[in-house]
Amino acid sequence: MKKTVLRYGLYGGITICVLFLLAWFMGNGLSYSLQEVIGYISMVVSLSFVFFGIKHFRDRENNGRVSFSKALAIGVLISLITALVFGVLDVIYVEYLNPEFMDDYYDRSIAQLRTTLPANEYEAKVAELEAEKELFMNPIFSFLIMGMTVFVIGFIISLISSLILQRN
Repeated sequence: MKKTVLRYGLYGGITICVLFLLAWFMGNGLSYSLQEVIGYISMVVSLSFVFFGIKHFRDRENNGRVSFSKALAIGVLISLITALVFGVLDVIYVEYLNPEFMDDYYDRSIAQLRTTLPANEYEAKVAELEAEKELFMNPIFSFLIMGMTVFVIGFIISLISSLILQRN
């Protein structure tokens, strides 16, 4: 089981890194909303290795059988590895590869709010964004939020995959 979890967790981690870097280089002029959609699609694609890891374990290592709880454990561990890799990648991106990202994202968000909100709501939303910006500037917080995002999606995929692939 350990080899399967490590192998498919690393496949997921490598996939999410490759897709992230492709999106970074190719999606430079895209809106942040579209980049966010591409990011979530990348997460789901990289977490598809949860399904394939459980299936591999069931068919190749466990004589065609796997309980729901064992399948879920495998899926959660694969998701955890992928989430940790993405959390580290996000910190490297924000700290070293694109340190202006937070300021740029904040400036674009403020400009969009200025055109869409009335003045009284605008000031409140700007204050809220200021607080969030400070939190996201912290690499530990950024790592936790981005890692948890991938992990939660991975947990859901693990549940679904475990239900589909269980065989006693």
